[in-house]
Amino acid sequence: MTIETITLAPGYTISRVAKGNWQLAAKHGAPYAQDDAVEDMRRFVEAGINAFDCADHYVGVEDTIGLFRRRYPELGKQLRVSTKYTPDIELIPHLTRRDVETAVDTSLQRLGVEQLDLVQFHWWDYEVPGCVQAMQWLQEFQKAGKIAHLGTTNFNVARLREIVDGGVTLLTNQLQYSLLDRRPENGMVELCRQHGIQLLCYGTVAGGFLSDKWLGQPSPPPPFENRSLIKYRLIIEEFGGWEAYQALLRALDTIAKKHGSSIAAVAARYVLDRPQVAAALVGAKDARHLDETLAIFSLRLDAEDLASLGALSDAAPGPAGDCYDIEREKDGTHARIMQMNQNTHGAPAHIDMSPPIAAIGARS
Repeated sequence: MTIETITLAPGYTISRVAKGNWQLAAKHGAPYAQDDAVEDMRRFVEAGINAFDCADHYVGVEDTIGLFRRRYPELGKQLRVSTKYTPDIELIPHLTRRDVETAVDTSLQRLGVEQLDLVQFHWWDYEVPGCVQAMQWLQEFQKAGKIAHLGTTNFNVARLREIVDGGVTLLTNQLQYSLLDRRPENGMVELCRQHGIQLLCYGTVAGGFLSDKWLGQPSPPPPFENRSLIKYRLIIEEFGGWEAYQALLRALDTIAKKHGSSIAAVAARYVLDRPQVAAALVGAKDARHLDETLAIFSLRLDAEDLASLGALSDAAPGPAGDCYDIEREKDGTHARIMQMNQNTHGAPAHIDMSPPIAAIGARS
């Protein structure tokens, strides 16, 4: 088996499947021992997965990757880490250049590097001005050598265009993209194609909902085990509800059996083959599913497979609109599960793992 790679820029080559690390964040779900996380990271890098994704507000994750680098320095040299700069929602109305530099320096210290590979910028509230200015400050720190490459995450088409028009050169844009959520096709893919911006896609297996585990199963009652399950259970409702989702799983299962593969691998491969997609992020708290993840590279979907999956996805009523717009609706069900002040205040002492009940009742 050959590990597929892509060169995003000179000297910056990554595996086309990246290890997402949100599930290691404090308060995401049940805690996971840092030493165990480091050993799992070792297994991924040794297998050829050299792309790791994290964020400043994934509490504890940058530190864990930094520990991995110190413990396994030779493997650490192979690693390419995309992190994020996510200023807290309480900070953005009065964000300063110094705030941005402090965040960059903090990520450098946590990750144990002299230059950040890729910083992806997120802005919580479009009604608060300043996101283009913040990106321009990041570009200043890029020119100063603290950052190699710049990207964005969770912007819609209009706001991403503002950043590009503001003179910022972007290497990547990270967004949610899956058979359950094809909002990137509503203009974002084309905008990124025009500007040579590559897509890094999370949610490709919907926090594990696009897997053999859920085929034929009833809708799980709350509380859920972790925040990924809450988030993607809400996306399933946007897609059409539990029965529409189960029909998609059955189609995925038929294709998986045809190729001797798995539902998760087929779902990730579908996204990986979409235009402008550089890499699929697969959330991995540990290495239990490493072999299944590697199977994505040996899978090839044919025209019949794509037509079958596309028809089901096309028939779905949603999620509708632009990228991340429903997640930004203030007091909406998707926005209410977000933690928007983790850098300043840390994760709350308790997180309710029950999704908004009204959001998952009608179609389930």
